[in-house]
Amino acid sequence: MSNYSTDKIADLITRIRNAINAGHNEISMPSSKLTEAVANKLVAAGYISKVKIEPAKPRDILHVEIAKGEPVISEITRVSKPGRRVYMAAKEMPRIKSGRGLAIVSTSRGIMTSIEAKEAKIGGEVLLKVW
Repeated sequence: MSNYSTDKIADLITRIRNAINAGHNEISMPSSKLTEAVANKLVAAGYISKVKIEPAKPRDILHVEIAKGEPVISEITRVSKPGRRVYMAAKEMPRIKSGRGLAIVSTSRGIMTSIEAKEAKIGGEVLLKVW
């Protein structure tokens, strides 16, 4: 029995949230293409500072470095869950905290922010909200 959740996104979010609350500035977890893509979008948006993949057997390890000092993330929540998937069309993409926040969406063209998905006019599964 491993300590790795079947819901990889919820696991990533929980580890980030717990690290911020505990005052840590780095987390490590088993890597997957999905968690790596979501973490890279969070880096691009400025919510976390760095993502590094460490090759290991049987699964690579994802290292996420959270910005030092005052935390940039005040809240991060899962929207679509394994028991209740949430899909939205491009026109319905949410605006988080009057544009100060961000939603990350899984689309047919890969992982995007809600802003990128709206501009590309494609909908998808809303994975998480962060602000």
